[in-house]
Amino acid sequence: MNFETGDLYHIYNQGNNKIPIFYSQENYLFFLKKVINYILPHADILAWCLMPNHFHLMVYVHTLEIEVSEEDPSDGFTPSEAVTKKKRDLNNSIGVLLRSYTRAIHKQEKMSGSLFRNPTHAECLTTPDTTTPSFYNTPYGTVINMHYPEEEYPQVCFNYIHNNPVKARLVKQAEDWEFSSYSDYCGKRNGKLINRKRAEEFGLVI
Repeated sequence: MNFETGDLYHIYNQGNNKIPIFYSQENYLFFLKKVINYILPHADILAWCLMPNHFHLMVYVHTLEIEVSEEDPSDGFTPSEAVTKKKRDLNNSIGVLLRSYTRAIHKQEKMSGSLFRNPTHAECLTTPDTTTPSFYNTPYGTVINMHYPEEEYPQVCFNYIHNNPVKARLVKQAEDWEFSSYSDYCGKRNGKLINRKRAEEFGLVI
């Protein structure tokens, strides 16, 4: 995945062979903690949605590389007295997030093998030569924005992410799905994960 600072990206992946990646509320919350640890140092979250067998993150990248300890406490290790520092880019941070989450699910479910499909996708939403306002890719194929062709690509993707649970018939209204940022934007919940100010800069509204 190629990232540039100052651009918006739609990051998504799903369970290998569409298997579940979340089995309980605790799993969803555990994954979100890892998003905080591994994604927020690199990017602002503008929208997110966790589904039973896949996830979506809409992010604004502000830092490509961060400095981390060689033995990262957030990954379950205790740092030694002499901690060495190294650089970790956003690609590697996403990889650490998914690998560490996979290990936890393997232990919980007593399973092995790939939990996520390879590779994880990251589609740029703000680079004109790589996107179009009428088409966007999803884990299920290309979707054509037939209803509102005048809408900018970021808004189309923003809407798509939030409407995922409704489209999958998990809930009747987007605000009824606990594991997405829609509840934060509609005022039902005051979550701290999303950056509303950044979303406003791009004119994103529900």
